[in-house]
Amino acid sequence: MDAVSYEQRDVRRARYAVAAVFAVHGAVTGSFATRVPWIQDHAGVSAGQLGLALAFPALGASVAMPLAGRISHTFGARNALRGLIALWTLSLVLPALSPGLLTLCLALFTYGATAGMADVAMNALGVEVENRLGRSIMSGLHGMWSAGALIGSAAGTLAAHLGVDARLHHLLAAAVLTGLGVAACGWVLDLQPAEDEEPPPRFALPPKSALLIGAVGFCAVFAEGASLDWSAVYLRDELAASAGLAAACTTGFTLTMAVARIAGDKVVDRFGSVRTVRAGGVLAVLGGLLIVAAPHPAAAMTGFALMGLGIAVVVPLCFAAAGRSGPNPSQAIAGVATITYTSGLVAPGAIGGLAQATSLVVSFGLVTLLACGLVVFAGVLRAGDRDRPKVSRPTDAAVPDPRP
Repeated sequence: MDAVSYEQRDVRRARYAVAAVFAVHGAVTGSFATRVPWIQDHAGVSAGQLGLALAFPALGASVAMPLAGRISHTFGARNALRGLIALWTLSLVLPALSPGLLTLCLALFTYGATAGMADVAMNALGVEVENRLGRSIMSGLHGMWSAGALIGSAAGTLAAHLGVDARLHHLLAAAVLTGLGVAACGWVLDLQPAEDEEPPPRFALPPKSALLIGAVGFCAVFAEGASLDWSAVYLRDELAASAGLAAACTTGFTLTMAVARIAGDKVVDRFGSVRTVRAGGVLAVLGGLLIVAAPHPAAAMTGFALMGLGIAVVVPLCFAAAGRSGPNPSQAIAGVATITYTSGLVAPGAIGGLAQATSLVVSFGLVTLLACGLVVFAGVLRAGDRDRPKVSRPTDAAVPDPRP
């Protein structure tokens, strides 16, 4: 087998490995989300205190994500991801052990910090694999994250239904997911910095290109966060839907996002990042208009489905474009990730505050307006369509060791 064929085989294997890491990352999130009520009762915090505590994961992620590039430079991409994904999966046990508000906030800060650093590292490796394959895979990788989140949520729902203590549930989940994540990392690309390459700064402001790309991601994540947290409330309060139908709307939105991401790579390869995001923006705007004008729950559910379909591939394409926008992919990806995490943090509160002052209909009018930004500013993702080589030149650092 010649060197190019050998590398192609290893890059394909690295693709499946990083997809498994994405699924593990998502499963941790799903496992945690389903046990929040148990964690609230165990910590003895009020709804307002819980809301404060749940801001700490995004805060931790925003603070820690710029460190991911330095860690990858110091230890190499494979070892860095192996360590960071293990820290992230093991951090799952911390919130359920917290006896009060202060410890819960500290636990969730750690949980978010490890999540953010692992997120940057795995997205950077995903972009590198995409470059070497010469075709889009980032949407599918994020689809695997969504699938992992659904699996983690399903397991957590079963555990909650059976009355399993969340400390035991999360200890077992962390053990399984740590084993799977560390094993998968043995097959990712083992990228090493060049001998004369300067290490990235420990903390640095994101480059201008990342700010523009992040603004597009901000619009998509704002719509995602608003739809996930408020779609059921919207159907119940504005359209008098039953509790079951309202919950089904949120589930349908999540499934639409997952399916669209898994299938999105073929669309991106055919039409390119810019046209895909613009078309998605049009769908999201139509969905938003249908939501705010809906006379019946079925119309609003259709609108939320269109919203999910329209925004599904935007964040993966933002990461892909950031990874090609400058000489330091990890720094650019960290910048975009910080902006999108911030959007996810502010969206639920902003929607609630505006709804309190006006109505949820007005709040989703704002979501629809932000979705227009996907259509207008999609051109900043053009870096994701440039210079995508089929296979890079074989080098010792580029060819992964086939052994974990």
